[in-house]
Amino acid sequence: QVHLVESGGGLVQAGGSLRLSCAASGRSFSSASMAWFRQAPGKAREFVSAITWNGGNTRYADSLKGRFTISRDNAKSTVYLQMNSLKPEDTAIYYCAGDTRGNWLGVLTTQYYYWGQGTQVTVSL
Repeated sequence: QVHLVESGGGLVQAGGSLRLSCAASGRSFSSASMAWFRQAPGKAREFVSAITWNGGNTRYADSLKGRFTISRDNAKSTVYLQMNSLKPEDTAIYYCAGDTRGNWLGVLTTQYYYWGQGTQVTVSL
């Protein structure tokens, strides 16, 4: 069982940066693949990034490569999403997700079992 809580969202101007955190509870975190998804108003939830259990492999949505960076600290049971050069179109609720298949880098919401409640990111002009 893994319980996920996101934090770090907020309002930022275009071009700015934010770092999202996802704190996990449960003994399975260190062996779980983790991911970030986002959902903008009126749109489907979409894949942002994923990381394997040991951080050895990562995956990003093509449109976000170079601006977003995923990382994790298993000692703190936390996964991060560093977001730079933010744009208004990055405005969305950002969700943390996890799956116990530790080498998984899935891009579909159906491929993750554990979900957080989300944190709002708003990017203004």
